[in-house]
Amino acid sequence: MQDIEPFYNWRHWYTSEEDENSPFYQREYNEFEYTNTIYNYFIHPQWDEFGSPTLYLKVLFADYVKQYVIIEFIGEWNDCITNDIMFLKRDVVDEFILHGINKFILIGENVLNFHNSDSDYYEEWYDDIKDNNGWIVALNLREHVVAEMRAIHLDHYINLGDNFTDVDWRLVKPQYLPKLVESLMVKALK
Repeated sequence: MQDIEPFYNWRHWYTSEEDENSPFYQREYNEFEYTNTIYNYFIHPQWDEFGSPTLYLKVLFADYVKQYVIIEFIGEWNDCITNDIMFLKRDVVDEFILHGINKFILIGENVLNFHNSDSDYYEEWYDDIKDNNGWIVALNLREHVVAEMRAIHLDHYINLGDNFTDVDWRLVKPQYLPKLVESLMVKALK
């Protein structure tokens, strides 16, 4: 797990530690010490902690004019025991919403498991952005993660699965990824 780095090819366009509106502004990273773990497995030091002991993230790109953010995740998303969605909503999402972000692209190929609880925070997140033509899309979640999320109807709030499962997002510049995602959303409606 320590070899899985957050996607770094967009760093010349954006870094969250240099973004004054980011919850991770002025964060410093030690490339030589691995301190964060997921179940006793060290993870790369570039991943950001936000309150969960098993789920970490990296804000890959934010555009406040076009109102979207791209966030990559690693670990186990556990709403049941550690209430990860509460920390994500309160400490990360709400900060971006405060600065006008209403479109969220969540990269989930490194989310190993999902343990559900209720959908209240997801519903609140959706309610916070829906009136401004906002949306939430989860790309490349594993099949069993999609099944767990659908089991509590998170697909009412987050676009996930099917068209959003095998997206080769790394080949797209971050400025064009929202258009690609919107085309997938239109395709999903058909």
